[in-house]
Amino acid sequence: MTKPDVESDSAARGYRERLDDGRRAMAHLIHVWHERNGWSHKVLPALAECLDLGRVHNSQISNLRNGKLASPGPEVFLALGQANAILHAGLEPIRDRLVEGHPDLLKVLSESSLPLEGEDGEPLGAGALFEIFVGLAALPAGFDWRIEEDEAAALSAALADCLCNGKSWRHCRDKVMEAYPVTKAQRRERFAEVMAGLRDYNSEELDGELLDLHATQVALGGVNRQGAEGFLDDLRARSELLVDQEAPET
Repeated sequence: MTKPDVESDSAARGYRERLDDGRRAMAHLIHVWHERNGWSHKVLPALAECLDLGRVHNSQISNLRNGKLASPGPEVFLALGQANAILHAGLEPIRDRLVEGHPDLLKVLSESSLPLEGEDGEPLGAGALFEIFVGLAALPAGFDWRIEEDEAAALSAALADCLCNGKSWRHCRDKVMEAYPVTKAQRRERFAEVMAGLRDYNSEELDGELLDLHATQVALGGVNRQGAEGFLDDLRARSELLVDQEAPET
């Protein structure tokens, strides 16, 4: 009987785990990108097609978001990287082309077209996206807040308490909604429901909203301590205080 090669098994397991981690990271990145912009999975394929950036199908975007696309071809990364670079440059250079043939797409992108940027402020290209997908590169800091699903509800409650300064939603609604910088109706409705205690954000929604939630806090006069990451730390501390306050005395 042949003795198993332990070192080879370990190396193979590490390789597979790295690919699994990369696929999950890419799923998270694509999900948060769409969440922040309020896009459907049809937006990027439509942009790539109308500008001839490469071929990427709606189903591929959907499967990337769900972590189910195991081996996308190079054209997928090329299309996403080029689309991201165009969004980073702004809509003006492509506005005329979109007006002529894709007015609905222009309307969607005019509402929100935030690109994926690295920590240096530059757009993530095809190579960077591929490295993330295969587990060779980590997510940019602004896309990995490490929010766990089991803390999302408590963070939602802390968020409402923070932005309303402990007051009821009825007394602070207009002021808070004015400070919330998002214009897309669906996200504004969801934000209002969370603030009113009618629902909670899940972890991925919080990931996608955090930058705008931090901007809301700053607009309301909050202290800008270490950016969005510091804001998240404050929310975690506040959530623990709220839990302690609600705990029955012994």
